[in-house]
Amino acid sequence: MTIALNLAQIAAESGEVPVGAVIINKSGQLIARAHNQVESPPDPVGHAEILALRAAAKIIGSPRLMQCDLIVTLEPCAMCAQAIAHARIRRLIFGAYNQNNGGVEHGARIFNQLSCHHQPEVIGGVEETAASCLLKAFFITRRQNNN
Repeated sequence: MTIALNLAQIAAESGEVPVGAVIINKSGQLIARAHNQVESPPDPVGHAEILALRAAAKIIGSPRLMQCDLIVTLEPCAMCAQAIAHARIRRLIFGAYNQNNGGVEHGARIFNQLSCHHQPEVIGGVEETAASCLLKAFFITRRQNNN
């Protein structure tokens, strides 16, 4: 989670919502890392999770990441949760809960839907305070700069 938090900080410094993600294999080896890149380049699906999944699939040479864990600083949205299910991620570990736009524990609860054919193990709230503080500070600064 430390690496994901560092990536989230890089995202914030770039003007992106501070979300970072890493993918590790079952041995704990880092396979891929990413942070949000929605604003630059303009990419509506440039979420940290999606970018990390793409990178890991390319490195492994398969769209199925069954022996991999995804660690991300924020509860994934519904789009990212669906991508996680399609990638067959073994375990999802996230930091801050996303009560407004979450797709795992809140909102759409993608993994609980009958149409979802893969449910990873989910562990939420890891380094929740650190992840939440990054997000809150980012949005406070953004609001101040818009006034």
